[in-house]
Amino acid sequence: MQIEISKPVRQYAAIGAAIVLLVLGWAWWDGGEEPLRPIEQKVDLAEAEQ
Repeated sequence: MQIEISKPVRQYAAIGAAIVLLVLGWAWWDGGEEPLRPIEQKVDLAEAEQ
């Protein structure tokens, strides 16, 4: 059984795959060193009870 895939569906799939590859390539090149936005919020930790 062969499934016919229309041309627009193939184009959308190719565009989606290209976007995913671009994002993965950028993440690999960046290496996780540059955050999307810096975390500058101070967190207060409760004192440990003994």
